[in-house]
Amino acid sequence: MSVRPPIATEQLVGELHALAAISDCPEPPPAVTRIVFTETDRRAREYFISLCNAAGLVVRCDAIGNTFARWEGTDPTLPAVATGSHTDAIPHAGMYDGTTGVLGGLEAIRALQRQGVTPRRAIELILFTSEEPTRFGVGCTGSRTMAGALSPDDLRQLTDEAGHDYDTVRQQAGYKGSLSSVALQPGAYHAFVELHIEQGPLLEAAELPIGIVTAIAAPATMEFVITGEGGHAGGVLMPVRRDALVAAATMITRIEELAFQSGSPDLVATVGALDVHPGAVNSIPSRVRFTLDLRDIDGKNRDATLGAIDRATRQIADQRSVTLAARTLNADPPAIADPLVVSAAREAAEQLALPYQEMVSRAYHDSLFMARIAPTGMIFIPCRGGVSHRPDEYASPEALQAGVETLALTLARLAE
Repeated sequence: MSVRPPIATEQLVGELHALAAISDCPEPPPAVTRIVFTETDRRAREYFISLCNAAGLVVRCDAIGNTFARWEGTDPTLPAVATGSHTDAIPHAGMYDGTTGVLGGLEAIRALQRQGVTPRRAIELILFTSEEPTRFGVGCTGSRTMAGALSPDDLRQLTDEAGHDYDTVRQQAGYKGSLSSVALQPGAYHAFVELHIEQGPLLEAAELPIGIVTAIAAPATMEFVITGEGGHAGGVLMPVRRDALVAAATMITRIEELAFQSGSPDLVATVGALDVHPGAVNSIPSRVRFTLDLRDIDGKNRDATLGAIDRATRQIADQRSVTLAARTLNADPPAIADPLVVSAAREAAEQLALPYQEMVSRAYHDSLFMARIAPTGMIFIPCRGGVSHRPDEYASPEALQAGVETLALTLARLAE
């Protein structure tokens, strides 16, 4: 067998562009918007399934739309090796996030087929439902549910901004099975490996084609609602104001300070949403809602910082004479990549003579939850400027080829 899998890079790039054209973004590709369970999401899935069918893979979907395309091995009694990612995209996103792992995973399988490989274990390609939290406020609903981290009751309680619940919407999208059938048992897969753009600048800066992920940061999401007292901008004097926005701004600044003081170079804090009521130029804000995304590869440090933020924001609320309602939406533990997968990816890169570095993922992915049920790892490729979740997100054909080659050899090793 030739060392280097024959990657059809031009075909892969064309398929990525074709998928990017299936979008609800008002701007043309490469700007992409693809929200779960919409008609556009359905058409993207149909395109993916058509490619899998053409490759001779056996396709099935579970009750929430997780889609599995299987290349059977010579011993069907053994747990399969899996790869995959997602195709949903936040509003005004780019065309490589998630899709690189889905269509790149398919091309890795096709390359092994061209090479004449006959895997002992089946290789299964997974398109996960709703990795992005855009519609229902919780990310990775597909992999969370597969891993048992999100129960059927949890899913039923999720609603979108229009008030539509998850269970109703997924059935309207054509997924009718029992929610309890989605969860998989530990050991369902022999291993899982996800190919992804780095979404950071390190590989490009180091001029390295491959990153091998050793840990995935632990994300926590919080929501803060501050209630003060509104009034006319000219009628309420400064000493007696209970301005909810000023209180929120003070809290946000303090959150940034605590993130810097945490002592961990990997801890990051982001306030990404801010809603102000009533939102008029001449009216004192009476209510403000903001969100916090806090993550670290050290779960204990992340949680200690959450505690410090909780104490600080309540103290500010008291000082500003406003009320604060804070709730934790999720606080997931970090994932450590399994030595089995890390070793296979390392050996694949070395066999291909591709320089690499081991690194952590500060963004979280479906791999974070797959690690609960299977030995898991990730392969990163560089993206231009470290940019992601924007239309100018870009991975070069050379980066894609190197990543798919590494993934293909990693899958072949794990499937032996």
